Amino acid sequence: MTISVQTPVFEYEDSTTNKKTGELQLDSGIPMSKVSSDDEVFLAPEMNAFGRQFRDYADTNSERQKGVEHFYKTQHTNQTVDFVKKMRSEYGKLDKMVMNIWECCELLNEVVDESDPDLDEPQIQHLLQSAEAIRKDYPNEDWLHLTALIHDLGKVLTLPQFGELPQWAVVGDTFPVGCAFDESNVHHKYFMENPDINNPKYNTKAGIYSEGCGLENVNMSWGHDDYMYMVAKENGSTLPFAGLFIIRYHSFYPLHTAGAYTHLMNEEDKENLKWLHVFNKYDLYSKSKVHIDVEKVKPYYMSLINKYFPENLRW
Repeated sequence: MTISVQTPVFEYEDSTTNKKTGELQLDSGIPMSKVSSDDEVFLAPEMNAFGRQFRDYADTNSERQKGVEHFYKTQHTNQTVDFVKKMRSEYGKLDKMVMNIWECCELLNEVVDESDPDLDEPQIQHLLQSAEAIRKDYPNEDWLHLTALIHDLGKVLTLPQFGELPQWAVVGDTFPVGCAFDESNVHHKYFMENPDINNPKYNTKAGIYSEGCGLENVNMSWGHDDYMYMVAKENGSTLPFAGLFIIRYHSFYPLHTAGAYTHLMNEEDKENLKWLHVFNKYDLYSKSKVHIDVEKVKPYYMSLINKYFPENLRW
């Protein structure tokens, strides 16, 4: 089944001129869809659930922030080219479990992301918060609703059934390995402890890749993004490729927020990045202490799961 995905169209109101434009605003404001199920759209809050700025990694007085910084020190030290190749080979077998998408959503209740400075709630709530916020603003893009629901399911890698990988090998921002580590990466200084820093082949701008090669040909740090992408693709999901792109690169903040590594992208990547920019607003800013009624929304998401996925998947 082929699904046509239209390029997203936005309206943005400039608070200084009160004029609306049709451009996607990445830095100067919040993009809003022209299509909504009612007169309201999702508005990004100014503060996270802890009363701090979103993705604020500079508050060294916070105990949670200290833990987040320790996480990134460990991640940056251990995510090497050899480690990524080993993980992709091992988990690419998809031999850990057979279950359906909703069963995996329920498993995620046991996971709390130690790298996230904005949330300490069970992951299933974050998935539903993201999905419901997108559903409100983009009611006709059901593939995007489902993409939001499943984008973090790969975090089950932290559970015993999946090998109980350490969190640094599952969560956190992702980045390419095999080329120079861009300074836009969070806590960049800790890459100095990564063994790959001593390999000249890996320390030029393009490294072992070529400019414009396409992200499909770039090895990303191993984690839940790449794993869930593999699960969806290899099990024959009929999600449009924009959905698979979102799943695979939603934690690639150096790209979609800082604009780094664009020299590795091809034209298809650039088109799909437009939808990733849409998704990121809801992924980041919908995190809340206000819970979604799981049983109330479950029938809708089950219908989408049945539309875009086989009944049972290999994980």
